[in-house]
Amino acid sequence: MAILVKPQKTWMLHIAFWCVYASFFFYLITYRRGELQTDWDRIILDLGFHVTSMIFIAYLNYFFFFPRFLKHRNILRYMVEFLPLLLGYGYLVVQGKILIFESIGDAPRFLYSSKFYINHILNTLFLVVFIGLLKFVEDWFELEATRQEVENERLTSELRFLKTQIHPHFLFNTLNNIYYLAYTNSPNTAEVVAKLSQMMRYMIHESNHLKVPLEKEIEFIENYIDLEKLRLDESVPIDFQVEGNPDGKVIAPLILITFLENAFKHGVSSSTKNTWIKASIKVEGDSLLYQVSNSKIQQSNKTFTEASGIGLKNVRRRLELSYPDNYELQIDDTETKFVVQLKLNML
Repeated sequence: MAILVKPQKTWMLHIAFWCVYASFFFYLITYRRGELQTDWDRIILDLGFHVTSMIFIAYLNYFFFFPRFLKHRNILRYMVEFLPLLLGYGYLVVQGKILIFESIGDAPRFLYSSKFYINHILNTLFLVVFIGLLKFVEDWFELEATRQEVENERLTSELRFLKTQIHPHFLFNTLNNIYYLAYTNSPNTAEVVAKLSQMMRYMIHESNHLKVPLEKEIEFIENYIDLEKLRLDESVPIDFQVEGNPDGKVIAPLILITFLENAFKHGVSSSTKNTWIKASIKVEGDSLLYQVSNSKIQQSNKTFTEASGIGLKNVRRRLELSYPDNYELQIDDTETKFVVQLKLNML
């Protein structure tokens, strides 16, 4: 939409400039030496001829000579091509002005002077350069807009790729859970499959958007926790709390699940005593505070960062792309627990 509007704004700027210029020239030719000129036929002819001739030479340079200069970056070639044309065209315009005056009456003596010709060439050159600079600025903005569009497309593609990595990563971990439940003949297997189906529906359909309602993301996290509780058979204390009102807030999809997934994967086990997980989401206005902490399995000699692998790198990159300069991520890895704290500005 912005690309369609931009040319209209550009031509409005050109039209406004020529209206101002025509008004200024009209003032100059109607008040000569402080006296109001009343030969309106001559004034109208002079005004129309002068402005039209200036527009012609200015846009001949704008559309033909200046783009050639920008392409070849050869100032000497540009001057050799354009300056003779400018001098010759300026001479013809001056002769045209003389004919206009002579058709109405006698032409003033200054029209025949070399000083008037030089002033006219300098004024024409000023207009040509000014309009040419507009072309330069317009091309620069167009190039910058194109570069920004390419960069946005690259970042969008990267975000899309990062989100596609989440799907198999999450599915792989969940299938491991289902395999464990099936292997142990758990009666919860069918319920886990049903919850997995509901979660995959969210991941496939809802997460295609750049932002999703925060309440849906929280619902996804709650379903994931319920699924893990079924696998752990209530043997691990799991505490999840939500403070504040998430209604009307939006967030990048699947940006929070990785931390919780790592907590379940690397921090708890039904065969290990005294393991636990605590997670909380606090919403205050447009700010979100997300915290996940979990016990550390003593048998594991990996740190949280080492164990998280691609998941942590993935979510860091997604935060940089989706919330540049609008998030704070803090990870504390001690001998007994992992703590992840994310502060997010959801604007």
